[in-house]
Amino acid sequence: MDLTDALAYLDQHTNMERIIAGRKDAPTLERMQRLCAVLGDPQHAYPVIHITGTNGKGSTARMVTSLLVAHGLAVGTYMSPHVERIHERISRDGAAIDDVELAEAIAAVAAVEPVVAVRPNYFEILTAAAFRWFAEVAVDVAVVEVGMLGRWDATNVVDAAVAVVTNVGLDHTAFAGPTVLDVAREKAGVVKPGSTVVMGDSDPAVAALFRDAGGARTWERDRDFACERNRVAHGGRLVDIRTPSGVHEDVLVPLHGPHQGDNAAAAVTAVEAFFDRPLDHEVVEDGLAAVTVPGRFEVVERQPVVILDSAHNPDGARAAATTLDEEFRAAASRVIVVGMLRGHDLTGTLRALGVGGARLVVACAADWPKSVPAEEVAAAAAQLGADTEVVPRVADAVDLAVSAAFDDDLVFVTGSFYVVGEARSHLRGSAGSPARRRSP
Repeated sequence: MDLTDALAYLDQHTNMERIIAGRKDAPTLERMQRLCAVLGDPQHAYPVIHITGTNGKGSTARMVTSLLVAHGLAVGTYMSPHVERIHERISRDGAAIDDVELAEAIAAVAAVEPVVAVRPNYFEILTAAAFRWFAEVAVDVAVVEVGMLGRWDATNVVDAAVAVVTNVGLDHTAFAGPTVLDVAREKAGVVKPGSTVVMGDSDPAVAALFRDAGGARTWERDRDFACERNRVAHGGRLVDIRTPSGVHEDVLVPLHGPHQGDNAAAAVTAVEAFFDRPLDHEVVEDGLAAVTVPGRFEVVERQPVVILDSAHNPDGARAAATTLDEEFRAAASRVIVVGMLRGHDLTGTLRALGVGGARLVVACAADWPKSVPAEEVAAAAAQLGADTEVVPRVADAVDLAVSAAFDDDLVFVTGSFYVVGEARSHLRGSAGSPARRRSP
């Protein structure tokens, strides 16, 4: 297979009708277990740090990876979804897999599909391909982000040395719910008998559930680790991180938002749990200083400032609104571009974003079957008091927003990863193209 063949093979295993209808197969890991068994169970060839949570998984995974690389290890990282290219999901030492290697990894899975006598889905194929590639390139450790929830996620064939829970909120309630504890039970499925659990959610009931999940030990936010000080700095946050091993003071996290200080505390604690000893302060400084997170509060243009952030649920939207208020309050006004997927709380997310206070909300829809039509997004925003425009194509919506913004305004592009990815590709490929008003 070349890359075109490999991606075509993947697409043959995607059942968009089921995704659109909201149906799903009965939850099972059997397909994934059989697939990995025929591949030689590559997921057991290296230790794994497994990361779940409602928000912050991707940022935390990147931080953990960067800290491990700064320590001198070869690190495989598996994340989802991608922002622009599928290659982003599978990386070694932070560098995405290349075309040839990705094609070969998928081809290896395709070759054994007839043998396992089950038809894996798109995500299972990619996950198996990642695990096999990590074994092939001999990583020292793999950092694996859960795709959805945990217990029945394809990634959960690993035995986590460290299981990280960033937080637990109401999301994916079509698959788990209706309460936060119901969601937490599904996420707790990633905890294995030998796992150290790094529990980032401070809700006592949620924390108690994870303490009882069967891990070897549990380190809890605020009790065992914390972000003690968290203040705005040039280009990010300056934080003090307390772990069970000590305190790391005045560490720069080059990301926007107070929530990134919490993610950094969980990441440092997870790596110290992995080594079962403190990290050198220089490793913490170097590792966190090198972190980049595309599509998560990413500033991509200035005059006007254009920020991309995949705030796709109410908790994520509240974190985004807090960051805007704290770090970007100097903006004269906000123009928000937003598109959402089915299955998320549209009105709750828009309310948490504070769309009623924006000068304009431009509603759009990514080129993805689960996208909420732009008209529905606009109607929900209008109910919250927003002035709205309906521009279905993401690129056109971004162009309109930038054109409508003054130099001292802020354009915030948010919602689903697919909206953010399309906007990022468009802006990176056509920087400066939209006509803009330069003064009020």
